[in-house]
Amino acid sequence: IMFLPMAGDVASLHGSSYTIFRLLGMAGGYTTWWGATSFHGGMFASYFSYGTMYASNTRDDLLNSRLILMWGWNPAVTITGTNSAWYLAQARENGTRIVAIDPSYSDSAATFADQWIPIRPGTDTALAIAMAYVMIEENLADQAFLQRYTLGFDQFRDYVLGKEDGIPKTPRWAAEITGVPAATIETLAREYAGTRPAALLSGIAPGRTAFGEQFHRATIALAAMTGNVGIHGGDAGARSWESIAGGYPYGKGGIGMGVPYTPNPIEAPPRYGLWLHEGHPKVHFTKVADAILQGKAGGYPTDYKLVFLSNCDYVNSLPNVNKIARAMKTVDFIVTEEQFMTATARYADIILPTTTYMERNDIAVGVGTAFLGFQNKAIEPLGECRSHYEIAIDLAARLGIEGYAAGSEDERLQEVAAVARIPDYQAFKEKGLYRIPRTEPYVAFQAQIADPENHPFETPSGKIEIYSQQIADMGNPLIPPIPKYIEAWEGPNDPLARKYPLQIITNHAKCRTNGQFDNIPWLRELAPQAVAINAADAAARGIADGDLVRVFNDRGETWVPAAVTERLLPGVAILPMGAWYRPDENGIDRAGSANVLTRDEPTPAGSFAYNSVLAQIEKI
Repeated sequence: IMFLPMAGDVASLHGSSYTIFRLLGMAGGYTTWWGATSFHGGMFASYFSYGTMYASNTRDDLLNSRLILMWGWNPAVTITGTNSAWYLAQARENGTRIVAIDPSYSDSAATFADQWIPIRPGTDTALAIAMAYVMIEENLADQAFLQRYTLGFDQFRDYVLGKEDGIPKTPRWAAEITGVPAATIETLAREYAGTRPAALLSGIAPGRTAFGEQFHRATIALAAMTGNVGIHGGDAGARSWESIAGGYPYGKGGIGMGVPYTPNPIEAPPRYGLWLHEGHPKVHFTKVADAILQGKAGGYPTDYKLVFLSNCDYVNSLPNVNKIARAMKTVDFIVTEEQFMTATARYADIILPTTTYMERNDIAVGVGTAFLGFQNKAIEPLGECRSHYEIAIDLAARLGIEGYAAGSEDERLQEVAAVARIPDYQAFKEKGLYRIPRTEPYVAFQAQIADPENHPFETPSGKIEIYSQQIADMGNPLIPPIPKYIEAWEGPNDPLARKYPLQIITNHAKCRTNGQFDNIPWLRELAPQAVAINAADAAARGIADGDLVRVFNDRGETWVPAAVTERLLPGVAILPMGAWYRPDENGIDRAGSANVLTRDEPTPAGSFAYNSVLAQIEKI
């Protein structure tokens, strides 16, 4: 059995995967995936630098910042935490300077930023390291902070200055790589080092490139070098999205699971407290198709006969969907829990229709703001739809599994609320909202900075680890123990660029949440799927705005209208992710599905390189 869950509805009981994890665990075991498709690079960097994956301030703390760097972050479109845009708007009105670093002139750059710094995709780490060079050379780094709170800055400094490899990481060095002028790099470094407090919000997009984990480790190093960790108006530089939800203010273990955790009996514990599963019976999500196609002969745990999917549009949301489609056609039996006839559901032998959030009760958690919401059922389930919990209870009974049920829906939600320390469950249900009491914005690592002797970081050294011995012990030269720039495959200097000269970014669309809502006609009409291409690149190819074009590489081809624009760098094109894969009889996708182009290869640390893609665009 291969079990493939994803988030779907982000809720505590019915939208979670724990219902089926518990069922399959009690049934004898299963294989599932590892790797966080959205932000694994940021999780990796945060865990090995800070000892935790939760490293964000609440969004209202942006009102205390004097400078905000939106680095690969577009919260005007990608709603990364309720009210992110609202607090950015207030910060700008209050006079906070905002700088956007992004290959495209995003809506966030247009709306909030005083300055846009365009950069080539996959090169952000080089810019960050060159900023560190300026701070070191001009004695701008906060040496007292580094000495008291960090480990390994000397090794990082030697690399930055070129003592390790003979290559000083100067702004001129970075300018050749990134396309950002050296003078701009120098000014940005001085401004970030000299304006305090400053919040460096490292978006997940640069981390979704080959070696993207190095970007997040480098921005964490910059946050430490400027002393902006653990203070109001600063930021830990980890990842801009959701790194608060499992920590404060929801408790050390999050807000509680909808059903009791049931271990997978065939699974060994992970090596670290993170989804890093070397030698583990889990399969990295980018390699699930290979595991299905090759099985034991390919070195995978078994020969898979059944694929069980829950809230997972696998044949759309993961890289190299043409290979995934081939794999799904070989499986003996496929079952999916789903609300809609998605691209993946079309491959299923059985579809178990699940309720929407309007047809069941559940608890949701705020991201970036300190509240919990009760989702009160509005209507009874339609047709044959049932909740995830009900489905699992009934499957357990039919499989002869005793003791699965762990209480009624309401009893399970009461336990979730208790873990979250909600004092009055009935009042919470009636009001639908519980704001966690606090007197000021939450600041990650405030206690560690204020009292390091009694509140050390959760790393082996108790400090912010710019050098990580844990990483060094992995013995992988492509995961260095200090942040380093490693040139990306399918980046601007890859020899493959001679054949496929355009770098493709797979950003988020305005009218979809990942792949959700692509089946709503009026939303598709409001914001049609299109590939954005720079006007100079379009002119060289004889492409006019609205022309139907083919976007292709060795992995696949999709036909989609062109949107000619000046709002992104030449040599870069944007094909938003999430359009539902729809191949024709020749295998050519007609929906504009970005994942026909993406590469099913994880980064060394297990991240997903959705933004390291080379392709060509031609007019049809």
